[in-house]
Amino acid sequence: MDLITSAERDKLFESFERDAFHLELRDDYGSPVEDTPYARWQRGEPDDYAWLDPWMALMKRVTGEGKSVRRVRVISEPHSEYVHWEHSLTRLNIEAGEDIRWLPRHAVPDSTTLPLTGNDWWLYDDRLLAVGHFSEDGRVLGSELLDDPATVAECIKVRDLLWSLAVPHGQYQP
Repeated sequence: MDLITSAERDKLFESFERDAFHLELRDDYGSPVEDTPYARWQRGEPDDYAWLDPWMALMKRVTGEGKSVRRVRVISEPHSEYVHWEHSLTRLNIEAGEDIRWLPRHAVPDSTTLPLTGNDWWLYDDRLLAVGHFSEDGRVLGSELLDDPATVAECIKVRDLLWSLAVPHGQYQP
C-alpha cells in the first residue's frame, strides 16, 4: 500500500472544488507537529498556536473561496485528555472556517458499519478518499488514496448519517 505524507494530503486542499469532509475516530493522535504544544497544555503552559498557522491560513483561503471543510469527531466518553485539549483548540478551526461536530461513540447507531476498517478518512468532493493509517502506538503513518466508487459511496452514506447525528462544536461540552 502506498501512503502519502500529511503534507502531501494537505495539497489535496488545493484541488478540491466543493467539500472536504474528515471523519475522526480516534481518542488520541500521535502527530509530531502536536507533540510539543500538547505537552505544554498538559503542563498548563501557554501556547501561541503558531504551529497551527499553516493549517489556519489554508482553511481561511479555501473556505473563503466558498468551499466547505467539515469534520465529525467520534469520541469516547469519558473523554481522553487529548480530546479535552483538542476541544479547547477547535475554536481556532471554527474561526478559520471549518465546521466541526462531535459525536459520542455511544450515540453511533449499533447498525452502523464504519467503512475502511474503522480508519479515519478525508473525503474530497464525494469522489476521492485519503484514508489515514496509524502505527501500533498511534503515530500517524500517512494516508492511502482511494477512488473506488463503491467505497466512496459507502463513506458518503456514513458521512451523511454521522453528520446528522453529531453536535455542533458550540453546543458540545466535554
